Amino acid sequence: MKRIIAGLIAAAIALPASAQQPAPQTTFVQAGRVLVDPATGRVESAKTLVVQNGKVVRVADGYVAEPGGRVIDLKDRFVLPGFIDSHVHITSEQNPNARLQGVTESSADRAMAGVRYARRTLLAGFTTVADLGSDNDAIFALRRAIAAGDVAGPRILAAGSAISVHGGHGDVNGYREDVMHVLRPGSVCSGPADCSRAVREQVWKGADLIKITATGGVLSNTAAGLGQQFSQDELNAIVESAHRMGRKVTAHAHGGDGIVSFLKAGGDSIEHGTYLDAEGIALLKKNKGYLVPTLMAGDYVARVAASPQNFLTPAQTAKALEAGPKMLDMARRAHQGGVKIAFGTDNGVAKHGDNAYEFVLLTRAGLTPLEAIQTATVNAADHLQLNGTAGRLTPGHAADLVAVEGDPLRDITVLQKVGFVMKDGVVHKP
Repeated sequence: MKRIIAGLIAAAIALPASAQQPAPQTTFVQAGRVLVDPATGRVESAKTLVVQNGKVVRVADGYVAEPGGRVIDLKDRFVLPGFIDSHVHITSEQNPNARLQGVTESSADRAMAGVRYARRTLLAGFTTVADLGSDNDAIFALRRAIAAGDVAGPRILAAGSAISVHGGHGDVNGYREDVMHVLRPGSVCSGPADCSRAVREQVWKGADLIKITATGGVLSNTAAGLGQQFSQDELNAIVESAHRMGRKVTAHAHGGDGIVSFLKAGGDSIEHGTYLDAEGIALLKKNKGYLVPTLMAGDYVARVAASPQNFLTPAQTAKALEAGPKMLDMARRAHQGGVKIAFGTDNGVAKHGDNAYEFVLLTRAGLTPLEAIQTATVNAADHLQLNGTAGRLTPGHAADLVAVEGDPLRDITVLQKVGFVMKDGVVHKP
């Protein structure tokens, strides 16, 4: 038996590498119309995307194929790069039982919920997301499972627990004090030294980027307003510590004071931006930062707060009615002021899988359909430092693509009805 095994090993070693391993199957995606690089805005007709090992290797003229290859016929469809949502909370979803779930669900429960929500997000055409605030154990486990191919979902960049101030947005609020002490994450901090510690621990635990709560928030169950909550010294320490460890920092920020203070500290991007003013716009441009306006979140909380079925607490309701209606005009002013915008929904507030409604809201804020598409492709890829991976279908990029009927450059609502999804060369929605 030993001689037989030795002979087989010797024979394998003697074979050329091409004979030892089967050649990867080539996929030929035949596209009727395709936006290969949204930065150019150029729609090309009758092209074939040649895919190997999960990447686009060539964009061929006409409809081509080779023997042994797999052909995907999208000749009657409009093909685009897979979309990027720069702000989700993929292990949870707002609902009337959310406060109860906060004290009854485990990290494992949230990870399992994340499997369900990740699949919905992927089937809606979003092949990459940034999760900006979830239970560390749940989101990092889900990120690993998707990367390993064990479950279907978008590529995840995860911040884990947000860096938050004691008693503010991101801390645990509205329960008995002893319960809040148990639930409080280690990322809550006070003082520059403690906030540096919190940042470093999040990087140690696996954060791809750092998310902080620079101001109060709508859905924190406390009447603490929407203004700045960290001190300037704390913000300086957070940003410096993150940058020293190679991480970008993005800030949940509604109040204009918190936006300006965070950007003066060298912060990289703003989430929400409800009260963004002229100084904030100038600083965003100076920092070459992105605004992620999350218009869906503002639209959703305002509608819930005003409805007879409102399930928000009184503190949440007051802030939702204050902030929600202002966000569309804020995005319009930011766009007119030349601020770079990246697509983000804050879903987990609104429903996972409905992400493409953000495109509609962006056009209502004055963006053209092409500009709205750019926010979820080339802009978001640049914002998340994924320029070499996502956002385009040029050679070398991941084979992340979606297809729709109709022309999204004329009717943006067709992006809410994605009929085909491929991620890393794997078809998830035929």
